[in-house]
Amino acid sequence: MRLRSLRTLVAAGVLLLGVPGLAAAQGGALAQTDFALNTLWVVLAGVLVLFMQAGFLLLETGLSRMKNAGAVAGKIIMNLAIAFLMFWATGFALGFGDGNNFLGSTGWFLDLGTLDYGAGGGTEAFFFFQAVFAAVSLAIVYGTMLDRTKFGAYIIFGILFVGIIYPIVAHWTWGGGWLAQDGFLDFAGSSVVHLQGALAALTGTLVLGPRLLKFRNGKAQPLPGHSIPLFMLGVIILWVGWMGFNGGSTLAAVGQNFADVIVNTNLAAAGGVIGATLGSLIMFRTLDVSQMGNGAIAALVGITAGCAFVDPWAAVVIGFVAGIIAPPIVVLLDKIKVDDPIGAIPVHGIAGVWGTLAIGLFAPAARTVDVDLGAGAGLFYGGGGQQLWVQFYGVAATIAFTGVLTLVVWLLIKWTIGLRVSETQEMAGLDISEHGMYGYPEQFIEVPGAFPESTRQSAGMVASAPPTTTTSD
Repeated sequence: MRLRSLRTLVAAGVLLLGVPGLAAAQGGALAQTDFALNTLWVVLAGVLVLFMQAGFLLLETGLSRMKNAGAVAGKIIMNLAIAFLMFWATGFALGFGDGNNFLGSTGWFLDLGTLDYGAGGGTEAFFFFQAVFAAVSLAIVYGTMLDRTKFGAYIIFGILFVGIIYPIVAHWTWGGGWLAQDGFLDFAGSSVVHLQGALAALTGTLVLGPRLLKFRNGKAQPLPGHSIPLFMLGVIILWVGWMGFNGGSTLAAVGQNFADVIVNTNLAAAGGVIGATLGSLIMFRTLDVSQMGNGAIAALVGITAGCAFVDPWAAVVIGFVAGIIAPPIVVLLDKIKVDDPIGAIPVHGIAGVWGTLAIGLFAPAARTVDVDLGAGAGLFYGGGGQQLWVQFYGVAATIAFTGVLTLVVWLLIKWTIGLRVSETQEMAGLDISEHGMYGYPEQFIEVPGAFPESTRQSAGMVASAPPTTTTSD
């Protein structure tokens, strides 16, 4: 009996000694599962953001002239390549490497030995997600500069913008810099991504000048794009991509309510469509379809900063205001002779400012505490004006830094390689003058069998050859 009791005691001791090891093994498995889920969400969200480039392509193509459609396609794919390479080389280090309150200084060429973002989905997933964000900011820049910009100018500007300018401002907020320490909030980039892109677009188009024939006898003349359906398809693709843009900015799936962020994002977009429709009726006395689409984008930009910090009702208000202010800003730009073919300045710039400031109005303290930011409540939730003030000077700093640096870069490009194509090239179209081929060749050159002869005659179509160039020996 005593021997049996001894055996029981020994077995119990072995079992007790094994429990911590079993628990540790289970804990390790859970940690691995959490890491895998976080990585999967961040990468999938990044893929959605990457697909937003298709949205920019269709949106800009639809609002450009048919003779420039191919040039838009070439610009989009080249800028995407530049964004990845420059963010890998320098942008990620400046934005998210260890450094000081102004910029990072470790992680050049993604040196993993000096970086660690393993708390979410790992450094590689974090890099991919941030790289596609940088690509979105760069894509915003060129919407105002359609139909008249040299292709080489895009390349040079993209290298400097993604490699230096964009990531420094990102470091201020997302890399633990001085704005983050002051309590500035921008969850997914109304200011960091969209306002920066719009500022570069504004300075670029000011240096570039308007399209030929845009302003005649002191008045703005419509130069409509060639395909509203392509434009609206681009809007919807961007809308879908925004689920990754905002939702993925939780940077993790486990323990993060990214569905709440996505709901706020969609509610705001819906409010923006309604706001822009009303704004269009007020300003133009018509239901302008392009303004409806831009209202959705403006609202998505507006809610991007506060999508995790506001309640659903406030998301609708933020989106509605972003949408309704877009049409009058379009009219104002025409009045001051700033040519913005796609409305990037009101949609990404003004809406970005509004969305960033709106956090200082509509953010409940509970929502900022929940994300462990320690920031204060908005004005309408009894927080006074402190958070609104922080949001204001964060926007002001972004405008000053990005505006000045991008203006200098555009001027340097203009004074060296040149920024704008010749009038002859602009009239011929960038497809043929810059790239030697048309985006819609059957519309501009004789393509045997493209149209039945009866169709050509009834439509009054006349074959034309592309402009020829001569060279001297």
